[in-house]
Amino acid sequence: MCAAKAATVGTGNGRQAILDSAMRNMNERGYHGTSMRDIARDADITVASIYHHFKSKQEILQDIMTRALHDAIAMTRGALLRAGGSPDAQLQALVRAWVMFHTTRQLDALVGATELRSLNEAGRRLVVALRDEQEGLFRDVVERGVEEGAFEVEFPRDAVRGIINMGQSVCAWWRSDGPLRPEELADRYADLALAMVQHRPRHGGLSGS
Repeated sequence: MCAAKAATVGTGNGRQAILDSAMRNMNERGYHGTSMRDIARDADITVASIYHHFKSKQEILQDIMTRALHDAIAMTRGALLRAGGSPDAQLQALVRAWVMFHTTRQLDALVGATELRSLNEAGRRLVVALRDEQEGLFRDVVERGVEEGAFEVEFPRDAVRGIINMGQSVCAWWRSDGPLRPEELADRYADLALAMVQHRPRHGGLSGS
């Protein structure tokens, strides 16, 4: 049985099984309450097999958080590039992508939202740098909107933090069996984001609608 489990973890799916198990356990028990034995049990492998892929539980946590942030940045950056040139359309696209990420990638988003305090110094620096990169996408759009007169918010950086936190928070409460589909929630939050930056409609409508 142990040999079979070790063989399983040697495949490409083995690493993902470890990460999936870690995400489930860390959401239920927290990082410090999750043991390598917990992760191995739910991944259906031996503890020793985990070390073929990860040196420590800390490395697993860093992998979950950095992978999630890289994916979120790619998702929001792609949405931004497809949105056209107006700040309101770009902000709505960013928010929609941000909310979609936090509903469709709920487990790793939850770990990312709650376990920054559990990272070691090197891991924290890396994650904070990625978070800053993500925030920069939102900040550039909002500040340009203010410069062009599309947004009238007095404190754009505070608005950006509020928009990011608003979207991130959905991973803590959204339910797949709830009344809103991810797309509906994303559209709702995109409109809320425009209200937060005090968007001034032009030509009688929202260019991002």
